[in-house]
Amino acid sequence: MTTIGVALAVPEPWGEQLQDYRASLGDVTAKGIPTHITLMPPFEVEPDTLPAVEAHLADAAARKTAFRVHLRGTGTFRPVSPVVFVTVVRGISQCEQLAMSIRRGPLATELAFPYHPHVTVAHHLDDPLLDRAFDDLSTFECQFDADHFLLYVHDAEMGWQPTRRFALAPGGPPQR
Repeated sequence: MTTIGVALAVPEPWGEQLQDYRASLGDVTAKGIPTHITLMPPFEVEPDTLPAVEAHLADAAARKTAFRVHLRGTGTFRPVSPVVFVTVVRGISQCEQLAMSIRRGPLATELAFPYHPHVTVAHHLDDPLLDRAFDDLSTFECQFDADHFLLYVHDAEMGWQPTRRFALAPGGPPQR
């Protein structure tokens, strides 16, 4: 089986900044997890089904238009899950619609929790480190155009590796 994921990458310089911050907290998995907004959580597929998965993702991308994402401040899923994240404050509904269109067909799955677009910056750490991340990044802010998403394949040694880019259709609302 091959483990895949689908996500919007947070572009540079913010992606590396947030990934380095996550690593600085002692998260040993941080360097293998590019900074992203998950659209499809880790999902196992048979390797011979990857062409059908890629065709499905290309179709999903063609049906959605590019949109603006604004990240600002922090949130947490505690006490349900030991996660601190940077909050998506613009682009929420577009992420939700895109994620729903991806999680159909060959990628149909039920999620363990309701979908909530976010950028994880601390996960499975002690409470003082989660508190620190929540406070340190409370003033974080960036904006970018989401004009594509990526298919990632998990490699046991290298972590999550992007393997294919899927362009969203042009023609979203005018950006400010």
